[in-house]
Amino acid sequence: MRITFPDYTGQQYVAAALRLALGWTFIWAFFDKLLGLGHATASESAWINGGSPTSGFLSYAATGPLAGFYQDLAGSAAVDTLFMLGLLGLGVALILGIGMRVAAVSGAALMLLMWSSRLPPENNPVLDDHIVYMFALILLALIGAGRWLGLGSWWSKQSLVKRFPMLE
Repeated sequence: MRITFPDYTGQQYVAAALRLALGWTFIWAFFDKLLGLGHATASESAWINGGSPTSGFLSYAATGPLAGFYQDLAGSAAVDTLFMLGLLGLGVALILGIGMRVAAVSGAALMLLMWSSRLPPENNPVLDDHIVYMFALILLALIGAGRWLGLGSWWSKQSLVKRFPMLE
């Protein structure tokens, strides 16, 4: 049996790899904060152990003109839930290549919020990795990167997606 690969261009493979890499980044952050896998989140601080995925960062790392706003949000059950659902949803959408428009809009909003929580950014007076991720998410949706090494082509043919194109 011979395995054949789709006839994609180099750019399409790179776009798919970027999509998968970003998806893994969000999925990993979700599971690390959920289970306390010991990288960014210790086991005792895991969400399933009663920890807050937003409390530490928002309480102690938020800086700049919006620090008070973010510190007031720290540890809120609603904020924790929305943040974790956002990480999970972004990771799943990007890895599967479905819902790329929703992922781009919601992911860009999340990245902008995270960027604005530490102003000015630590290593550059304007940009940090959150802004780069924001632009990458938008680009992936604009070029339809879910179609390459993902389920985006199948997803776009579903009746719900045809009825609500934003879900593509």
